[in-house]
Amino acid sequence: MAYKNLTAFIDRLEAEGELLRVREFVDPVLEITEVVDRISKAGEGRNKALLFENTGTGFPLLINSMGSERRMALALGVESLDSIAREIEALFKLLTAPKESIADKLKMLPKLGQFASWMPKRVSGKGACQEVVWKGDEVDLGKLPIMQCWPADGGRYITLPVIHTRDPLTGSRNVGMYRVQVLGKNETAIHWQLHKVSRRHFEEYRKLGQRMPVAIVVGGDPAYTYAATAPLPDGIDEYILAGFLRKKKVELVKCLTVDMEVPADADFVLEGYVDPNEDFVLEGPFGDHTGYYSLPDYYPRFHITAITHRKQAVYPSTIVGIPPQEDAWIGKATERIFLAPIKMTMVPEIVDMDLPVEGVFHNMAIVQIHKEFPGQGLKVMNSLWGAGQMMFTKMMLIVDAQANLKNYRDLARYVSRHFDPAQDLVLGQGPIDVLDHSCSKMAFGGKLGIDGTQKQDAEYLVGPPAWIDPTTIRLDLAQLQAAHPEVRALNTDLLADGISLVIVGIEKTRKGQVKALARALCAREEFAGVKVLLFLDAIMDLRHVGDAVWRFCNNTDVKRDSLVVEATHPAEVSHLCLDGTRKTAELDGFQRDWPNILVSRPDTIAAVDAKWPALSLGALIDSPSRKYQAGVYGEGAVADPVPVVLAAV
Repeated sequence: MAYKNLTAFIDRLEAEGELLRVREFVDPVLEITEVVDRISKAGEGRNKALLFENTGTGFPLLINSMGSERRMALALGVESLDSIAREIEALFKLLTAPKESIADKLKMLPKLGQFASWMPKRVSGKGACQEVVWKGDEVDLGKLPIMQCWPADGGRYITLPVIHTRDPLTGSRNVGMYRVQVLGKNETAIHWQLHKVSRRHFEEYRKLGQRMPVAIVVGGDPAYTYAATAPLPDGIDEYILAGFLRKKKVELVKCLTVDMEVPADADFVLEGYVDPNEDFVLEGPFGDHTGYYSLPDYYPRFHITAITHRKQAVYPSTIVGIPPQEDAWIGKATERIFLAPIKMTMVPEIVDMDLPVEGVFHNMAIVQIHKEFPGQGLKVMNSLWGAGQMMFTKMMLIVDAQANLKNYRDLARYVSRHFDPAQDLVLGQGPIDVLDHSCSKMAFGGKLGIDGTQKQDAEYLVGPPAWIDPTTIRLDLAQLQAAHPEVRALNTDLLADGISLVIVGIEKTRKGQVKALARALCAREEFAGVKVLLFLDAIMDLRHVGDAVWRFCNNTDVKRDSLVVEATHPAEVSHLCLDGTRKTAELDGFQRDWPNILVSRPDTIAAVDAKWPALSLGALIDSPSRKYQAGVYGEGAVADPVPVVLAAV
């Protein structure tokens, strides 16, 4: 269904019991983030969309509006996200089915008419997004409730911008989402990453020596926001996808000061240009969806020539950080919607796919296939690593149809039983997301593929590998510490669940320590049946497996930081050792800056604690930042060389 505007979506959320209004003043600088971080991690029943009505500006702020699977489905006007995939699959089958008779072809006419109704359309005159116009000295981003999310951010950021650019050679439009840092009342930086379409458009304008027109939309039907994040092929208009999702074409109006078109029902439009002859401006740091700061770099400067908005405009925003956050559910929509196209056009054996929240989109993908022949898991890995934005996937796990993707414990137990580190691993290198801080070279690093399917006889090198029931393994921390004092903590809980994985917390003090320790532990008799050893810094609590996976996914270049110790006896298992510790120049020869994780400042936490009773959000929810403060090295975006724990709050 189509929403007339963002206010209509707010009304729907409120009617569904999915929205809470906050009338007390909450500062967009840091305080709103602290409130939302508590709400988004509070679990079902407390996790709601929030409308902050008193922002210190003339505009309310909507946030966490797509922060659950239910609200994401409401945003796209469906009962479930899977229904979109089913519709796409049905359309694809209809279009590709043989049309042998006139009757078969006539059956297509209604569907073709429906396709036409989804195409974006330019309308004459002004749109509701142009009811109020600011030009010249009136242009002032300070009039909007733009947030600073995390303490070490480079400033305030527009976090849900729908950015419109155009290829100067073909005229094709791109609608993408790239963070926007406020530099002044009429200037911003735009984070056009290396692999993005708008960055390619910019490079074409630079070659031509021409100014690049840009329009940034904020608000409107939430389908626009989602479409801007969708991994569509270059040259496919995102507003076709938006039209399909909302079952109504997107009506576009011409901007007032630049030659661009934007949705008529948007809440805000920032019109302007980027001059490719200008020097880039330093952008960042920014507290990113990885849960870590992405560090400063140079990006284009955007000059705003006009700001237009609806009379009753609402400013939508989001925060990203340690998962789960709202972006997890936007990513879940992409996982569900794009499963069908991948299956129908490229990898027909796919049954299902899961992008774990802890993998923050690009770090981990779990793919379920219908397995029919030896090596099929490897075939699927290679196919997907060559497919669009799947090329950024750092770790890929392939399982067959007997595995349970709906329960991670069941899944891990299944993979643990059928995965042999000595022969079911693929290690390689390739493109990595530019936000990944663990690879030694920016945007290039290791890839790890694990074939967790049941093996056929042809896939065994010398026969089925040994298996030792993990529930029979006994590890004693005191005994380990007597021989290896750097071991400070152990999480062996998964062994009791039949999962052959142990998390080892260590204190790093010397070069080569992790791999040397890994070899030493694998040589110990009590580790003979442990297939996977995951090493993390002991500075943080190891008891929460989800947090451990999140830290490992972020902190590991899987080719550099993995070690396979093969079994030396038929009754033993081989071991996969993974180093998820922080990397430094002193101990690891790591030459890039290492970022800090994202936590609120103690004074912000205290201010929100004091303000909470007036917010009408129910009983006090403790700050998630308290849990993670032990893992912060210093107070800036870049981690200090020597660990320094923040003051307790």
